[in-house]
Amino acid sequence: MPNILLQNIDAAYLGVGQEGTNLSIRISGNEVTEVGRGLAAEPGDQVISCTGKVAFPGLINTHHHFFQLLTRCLPGGQNCSLFPWLRYHYPIWKHVDSEMFRAASRAAIAELLLSGCTFTSDHLYLFPRTAREDVLQIEIESARELGIRFAPTRGAMTLGQRKGGLPPDEIVEDDDKVLAHCEAHLAAQDRNERHAMCDLHLAPCSPFNVTEYLMRESAALANKHGARLHTHLAETDDEDSYCLSRYGKRPLDLLEAWGWLDNKVWIAHGIHFEDHELDMIAQSGMSIAHCPSSNMRLGSGRLRLREMRERGIKVGLAVDGCASNDCSHMMTEVRQALLLHRSSEGASAITARRALDLATSGSASVLGRSDVGTIEIGQAADVALFDLDALGYAGGGDPIAAPIFCAPGQRAWMVIVNGKIVVEDGTLCADDEREIARSARENAKRLRQISGLER
Repeated sequence: MPNILLQNIDAAYLGVGQEGTNLSIRISGNEVTEVGRGLAAEPGDQVISCTGKVAFPGLINTHHHFFQLLTRCLPGGQNCSLFPWLRYHYPIWKHVDSEMFRAASRAAIAELLLSGCTFTSDHLYLFPRTAREDVLQIEIESARELGIRFAPTRGAMTLGQRKGGLPPDEIVEDDDKVLAHCEAHLAAQDRNERHAMCDLHLAPCSPFNVTEYLMRESAALANKHGARLHTHLAETDDEDSYCLSRYGKRPLDLLEAWGWLDNKVWIAHGIHFEDHELDMIAQSGMSIAHCPSSNMRLGSGRLRLREMRERGIKVGLAVDGCASNDCSHMMTEVRQALLLHRSSEGASAITARRALDLATSGSASVLGRSDVGTIEIGQAADVALFDLDALGYAGGGDPIAAPIFCAPGQRAWMVIVNGKIVVEDGTLCADDEREIARSARENAKRLRQISGLER
């Protein structure tokens, strides 16, 4: 792997409160080794002129569902809140097979990379009988092939309708089989690897589709292997009603009873919390994956970001699943976070840079990583650069804010992950984007046909 010198970058956002102009960044191996003005090329450097470019720490996505890419914007799910939306999709998702998982994973990862995302989590909770391969391994292999840093989470649904859960019985798994699969993958994980490219965690799906037994045993297993825990929580009023009806407790009280209030836990959504529950979260050290687009798309509500920040709760950013967001574009999600909180709290609620922090250092802390999320000496070499000469940024007076305020959906010019260029001149390096898109289209059509949605 050659050393890289990103030379004469017009502007760079290095981390919270740190930025500069006319900077250069030297990458040696998989680390940032120098940041400053006037850095001269050394023997063996791959020198890349970055005049007209703006650099950011690679964006970090804390919650996703890759497999949902094959069911984007289906007519029957476009105008639903969460529970009806899930009931519509479950009978479709039960037909997803191994080839479909591979096509969806590769397309979702490609979209993320092209948006400037260098590190993503994925909440994989669907393990249908139609998939003959280990679909978790399919995701891991797809991430490795395309070059993204990855935090897969082994999710599960084990509480079917017959036992009072939301999903159909034919798509739920057995608790003990889930735990055995988790144990096998965790045992193979090297958690001492510096700048790890793959970091597996456990993620029973939600209180309305997994058993209490799985929640408790997952916490014990994660603790044994030093893994983190993830789940959906407090996304909708329906979830509150379900938990109160079935267990006599609100969702957060359930997590406390099940041993989940811990600083190694992050939850997706976290919208419907009361004041005292925010205090509980702050005291526990638990953190939040904020999903603005998905929450607006499903009409779920708005995260109480200001109150969380005041309490010191860690919050990162996420695109959520492709079927409740409809794209996997992290810079667009930064813009969505900015607009969502300004729309309800005023223009001073959040700055562009603070929204960017959610997707970089904030997301890094949510995923338990201190070696990513900023550009500084010793950090993993994850960098995203955008071309300020692109038409969508023309006239922009603030190069740091331009990719957030202007031209939603703009591609990154270059993306570097762990010291390797994975996007160059807006094009994927590892594979043919058109082939990835073709495979996703064909598999989506096949899924719709199998599900009876079209002939």
